[in-house]
Amino acid sequence: MNIHKGRHALITGGGTGIGAAIALALDAAGAKVTITGRRMKALEETCALGANIHPLVMDVSDEASIVEGTAAAIAARGIVDIHVANAGIAETSPFAKTPLEFWRKIMTTNLDGVFLSCREVIPGMLENGWGRIITVASIAGLRGLKYGVAYSASKHGVIGMTRVMSEEYMGKGITANALCPGYVRTPIVARNTALIMQRSGLSEAEAEAAMSNDNRHARLVEVAEVADAALWLCGPNSGSINGQTIEIAGGQV
Repeated sequence: MNIHKGRHALITGGGTGIGAAIALALDAAGAKVTITGRRMKALEETCALGANIHPLVMDVSDEASIVEGTAAAIAARGIVDIHVANAGIAETSPFAKTPLEFWRKIMTTNLDGVFLSCREVIPGMLENGWGRIITVASIAGLRGLKYGVAYSASKHGVIGMTRVMSEEYMGKGITANALCPGYVRTPIVARNTALIMQRSGLSEAEAEAAMSNDNRHARLVEVAEVADAALWLCGPNSGSINGQTIEIAGGQV
């Protein structure tokens, strides 16, 4: 299946979890894929699983790193046709005990990083007259997440930004849509499971159930389910899907 043969896809946070799954799916569809992240080892491990995936160390909390990294990817593999703004951090804190430093750390990665990475690829998409922007938000971007004031606010911001891009570039061959997964079986959820076990004394199965029960179908979403949604958003006949939030949580959010 080479529906994306010749296309260049850039995925932030592509070394693990959702980003890695989307990278492998796009690689299987024939795209040239650049994956970014802060740890070269994780990137190289994902690259080894594909035919045409390339690592790029990039810190989405640093503007210069994004600007320079994106320019290097474009120089190596051409204008970015498909951009998946996936990099983010998921940490919680009680509202009244959340320090400004914590708030800013979440916003810098989850919101500033998406803005900057999208800003750098859009000129090339306009030049080509075609582009697909997929932001990875969350169901927390559609409703408040208890103890997640910074995370929820950042993901609400990502959805708002995605809608702005869809409006601003409508009719120019570029679409922008947001994926909104529930709890997904990723390393982040594995870490949160361990934290729940540590704080509550629950077993691993009980701790995982505490999160998966928040999904409407009471199970964790698999990364392949999110990756398939991403392929749909940038696949053939996707041009009329624009400015949408795609909820992947087993039911109505």
